[in-house]
Amino acid sequence: MKKISVFILFSILFTGCKTKDEKLNKVELVYETPAKLGEGAIWNYKTNEFYWIDIESKELNIFSPKTNQNKTIKMPCRIGTVVPTTEKDEAIVALEDGIYIVNTKTDELSILSDVESDMIENRFNDGKCDPNGNLWVGSMHLKQSKPNANLYKIDSNGQANKMLDNITISNGIVWSKDKKTMYYIDTPTGKIKAYDFDVKTSTISNERVAVNVDQKDGFPDGMAIDENDMLWVGMWNGNAVANYNPKTGELIRKIEVPAHNVTACAFGGKNLDELYITTASVDMTKEEKEKYPLAGSLFKVKLDLKGVKSPFFKKSITQTAQLN
Repeated sequence: MKKISVFILFSILFTGCKTKDEKLNKVELVYETPAKLGEGAIWNYKTNEFYWIDIESKELNIFSPKTNQNKTIKMPCRIGTVVPTTEKDEAIVALEDGIYIVNTKTDELSILSDVESDMIENRFNDGKCDPNGNLWVGSMHLKQSKPNANLYKIDSNGQANKMLDNITISNGIVWSKDKKTMYYIDTPTGKIKAYDFDVKTSTISNERVAVNVDQKDGFPDGMAIDENDMLWVGMWNGNAVANYNPKTGELIRKIEVPAHNVTACAFGGKNLDELYITTASVDMTKEEKEKYPLAGSLFKVKLDLKGVKSPFFKKSITQTAQLN
């Protein structure tokens, strides 16, 4: 596994007209690796590192653009997502049997919540933190055939509250800059839903569809949000990241990526104007593998706009004392 300092000549494709400057944007291969199911993209703005996971390889990864080094921490089982905590050298991870705190220096795990540990037909998938530092993490039905999964809110004390049910594959989740709207994806539905978010109680209401994803563009997976509240979505079976306006449902543009299954993305870099992208090497035909030999690798593209800082998990004083 090595870092390749070349630029992949895949231009940003727009649904409208292209300007000269926009044509110059290129997707860059930043770390070549055959990750089975790269996911969980999030930028640690305090350390300027990119956190990501390989679900099927049971790995938490921390990539440093400064050194071009990727640190891998092996997990005891499949890992569904990762978010840094407000404590130095710590992250929260969703494993198959619950939610854990991991020390990224010692690799030590401490359980925070055993929610869904008895539901062997499910495993945890994507998740991110709300503006108050609660982890919103969803599960998925392993056979992907029934809406038996759920979306939970895990607070600073490890208390789990079910927020949504009847889910098949819980995926991307983000909040608007004014903290009043939450956007959420259950992949098989092909929809990005919006909810009113009450920042005082960290609860949601008023479910509606913000975006109907055209199936020809793929299936919506992990998601990021920019400073203008526009959505950026990894497209499974779509070879791209799609940029949507959730207020109109419009597809603004697509960024083609040299991988068949594009799974997640996160704004990173010191100015948050670089979009880091994870991909997968599973679920591909022989022909697709030949066409996309870099599948599983990490990519990035510099954009003419910025993202926002992703909230970290806020631990309680009690949890901090117990784990220290």
